[in-house]
Amino acid sequence: MKSLAELQALRDSMKGKIGVRDDAEGNIRVVVGMATCGIAAGARPVLTAFTEEVSKRNLQNVTIAQTGCIGICQYEPVVEVYEPGKEKVTYVKMTPEMAVKVVNDHLVNGNVVTEYTIGAKTK
Repeated sequence: MKSLAELQALRDSMKGKIGVRDDAEGNIRVVVGMATCGIAAGARPVLTAFTEEVSKRNLQNVTIAQTGCIGICQYEPVVEVYEPGKEKVTYVKMTPEMAVKVVNDHLVNGNVVTEYTIGAKTK
């Protein structure tokens, strides 16, 4: 690698190979907290469940991503769903089974699974 242009070209070519998409209009982003607290609470199987279910259903408008600490460790595993033009939905104390239901009800059918949200869990 001898120049910044070569590095940028490599980055662009790798983006296509690993399936990274820019946030296109209508794209839903699912972000799983994968800091130490999330992993210890079971975030890895939750991430796997989301990834497998989205793949199995061939949902082209959904991107699954990881992030570090979201800041509410007592509610881990935490998953945030971002939809264009809508308020962020924060799901807490997630399990792989709950992830499958969120994919079906929320991501496919547009119905937030209210009983899994932080508002329902903190009352």
